Amino acid sequence: MSALFSVDGKTVLVTGGSRGIGEMIARGMVEAGARVLVCARKPDAAAKVAEDLSKTGECHALQADLTSTEDIGRLVAAVGEHFGGQLDVLVNNAGATWGAPLEEFPAKGWEKILSTNVTALFELTTALLPALRAGAQRPARVINIGSIDGIRVPSFENYSYSASKAAVHMLTRHLAKRLASEEITVNAIAPGFFVSEMTKWLLDAPGGLGQIESTVPLGRIGRLEDIAGTAIFLSSPAGAYLTGAVIPVDGGITGAA
Repeated sequence: MSALFSVDGKTVLVTGGSRGIGEMIARGMVEAGARVLVCARKPDAAAKVAEDLSKTGECHALQADLTSTEDIGRLVAAVGEHFGGQLDVLVNNAGATWGAPLEEFPAKGWEKILSTNVTALFELTTALLPALRAGAQRPARVINIGSIDGIRVPSFENYSYSASKAAVHMLTRHLAKRLASEEITVNAIAPGFFVSEMTKWLLDAPGGLGQIESTVPLGRIGRLEDIAGTAIFLSSPAGAYLTGAVIPVDGGITGAA
């Protein structure tokens, strides 16, 4: 039982790992003993995080735009270089959002978000299936980062974002059914409010933090240990019998809706 929640020695890829929820998960994994590769779209962002986390454990970095087939290929090659082509855990966290009034919502605000949040996630996961199949620790894990906005109707006019996250949740279930026989579990985490670039505009507004916390039954926004702990659980022996689940990590928002 002492190793029930262990990820020690596991190979983990975290996309969008340079900030926000992705960085929280990457940091938690490294501190728990996992070998981590983070990727980010901005050239220096992933390198900066990896340099910091390397003071604690093993962490590598790669700049990649996951809407680019070429960059997905480079990421697969990096898994081969750093982990010998074996991947135990894939955390699909990279994502984007867009907000605009309904009748002004631009086509590019739809296309960009669906391409980043759904298409890129699907293409990267399929490209990494050989590495997940080759992973030494079974079952291999895929963890998709969805959102509570894909479960309940959000208060904001982020139409493409909420639609994309609902799609991520269903894609999670579909992949889970397909890959279960190959000893690959697929689950999703649906975060509520955490400190991130997506919530910065709201948290920085006068009274913004208090306004958000007043909507959360537990009375606070999420912390590193909340999201990292859930990802570690799903990656550990304790989470080995869970697949096709969408887990809200939201302080009770969706449960009380």
